[in-house]
Amino acid sequence: MKKKRSVVIGFVGSQLDSGSGANRWEKWRPTVALTQHEEVVIDRIELLFNGRHGDLAEQVRRDIASVSPETEVNPRRVHIEDPWDFEQVYATLFDFARSYPFDPDNEEYWIHITTGTHVVQICMFLMTEARYFPGRLLQTAPPRRQTAGDPGSFTLIDLDLSKYDQIAQRFTREQEEGVAFLKSGIATRNARFNAMIDEIERVAIKSKAPMLLMGPTGAGKSFLARRIYQLRRARHQIDGKFVDINCATLQGDGAGSTLFGHVKGAFTGAASDRPGLLRSAHKGLLFLDEIGELGLDEQAMLLKAIEEKRFHPVGSDNEVQSDFLLIAGTNRDLSKEVVAGRFREDLFARINLWTYELPGLTARPEDIDPNIDYLLAQFGAENAQVVRLNKEARKRYMDFAMSAEARWAGNFRDLSASVQRMATLAEAGRITDVIVQEEVARLRRLWQHYANDEAGDLDLEGILGKQAAELDLFDAVQLGAVIEVCRKSTTLSDAGRKLFAVSRSAKERPNDADRLKKYLARFGLSWDELRGS
Repeated sequence: MKKKRSVVIGFVGSQLDSGSGANRWEKWRPTVALTQHEEVVIDRIELLFNGRHGDLAEQVRRDIASVSPETEVNPRRVHIEDPWDFEQVYATLFDFARSYPFDPDNEEYWIHITTGTHVVQICMFLMTEARYFPGRLLQTAPPRRQTAGDPGSFTLIDLDLSKYDQIAQRFTREQEEGVAFLKSGIATRNARFNAMIDEIERVAIKSKAPMLLMGPTGAGKSFLARRIYQLRRARHQIDGKFVDINCATLQGDGAGSTLFGHVKGAFTGAASDRPGLLRSAHKGLLFLDEIGELGLDEQAMLLKAIEEKRFHPVGSDNEVQSDFLLIAGTNRDLSKEVVAGRFREDLFARINLWTYELPGLTARPEDIDPNIDYLLAQFGAENAQVVRLNKEARKRYMDFAMSAEARWAGNFRDLSASVQRMATLAEAGRITDVIVQEEVARLRRLWQHYANDEAGDLDLEGILGKQAAELDLFDAVQLGAVIEVCRKSTTLSDAGRKLFAVSRSAKERPNDADRLKKYLARFGLSWDELRGS
């Protein structure tokens, strides 16, 4: 394999590389010393220098030629008026990198960061980390005792973190800890939900763009938004407050005042200035739940505030500024709201970069069990007592919780309330089978009106045609219940598990999907037809 040529890119050191007369050889000069290491051959040095240091660069070139004639030195003039100005230095190095004919297949590049101002060294580091300089960092150091001809030492640093096992493992652990934090340590089992939280963790750390959380009421949008804020604050990426508001509570003229503030006298009753929630969220995170409930005027003002970080308080001619992160929540399909003219298309496009749909509890029944443990632990911490479900009680509760009969209309709010009731009634910290039976009966009563409403909404004739009139009432009621479960399930297997939750436990190899498919076929129906309808 052909050995690559070694190429060093670095600045001439106006102090470290200087020297005149024979005494200069008694001094350690980083750039010259690079070529004095017997075990290393430097094929070429791209020696950058600012305008007035041309003579020094030429002196260094001649000295290198005398100790390492095989090293080619190319002095390259760059124009930096102020070597301590970050913008100037970075822009100059960027232009150099864009125009330089890098040949990584045949050449190996070492970026020398010992010389130059601290700003120069930082910019060299950043350019290498971003791979504008496709090489490794080179750090040199003088000998411990100044001795003529001693070149000191050098270290090569590869910024490809994937090559460092310990660092990679720490990043992996930190990412896993971030994911666990967003889930409050709940060992969720739903693969789709877990994959979504994995991505949210990465986006929350790396992106400042708005995030849109969709999902039904009680799916955990507000809870997740607060955890994202706490995660960013723990990583020192944010230091302002967490400010949240349910936009459904903002009505009429007060909506603009609540969000954007107002000045004294802006309207009747405005007795003093009000900063508004957007200014309260400066350097923090603003969570606008049910953003679809905002009026069109407030939507226009919000768009300007997101894009320009400034806006007019109500009644003011002067703009104010607020630099905040935004998470929006909604239980509506905003794309349909745009079509209907109730939501601005430009605002939707602005907040739709990172959109996540949080599934309801019925879509992730396997997560009910770990959430019960979390809620019991939370209750125990708040009330200084340990509360547990005994084996029989847990089985009875889980059989009901994962059945088609369990509506979970309020999603995790319903589950939280249910667990809190059982824990409160528990004697000596034990939730018994009797307590569970009473709770199941209570939930059935709470959800009874949902069952009645849904039964009335189902149009069997529209689904079956003339065949619907030929069904016995028993078959019609049973089929209607099955269809409702199918419509609320994500897959055929998911629907089968809900419908046959009890009887499947008696089978060695239950095939819920096949069982449901055969039942539907009796009426000439298929899974795809039901989902489509």
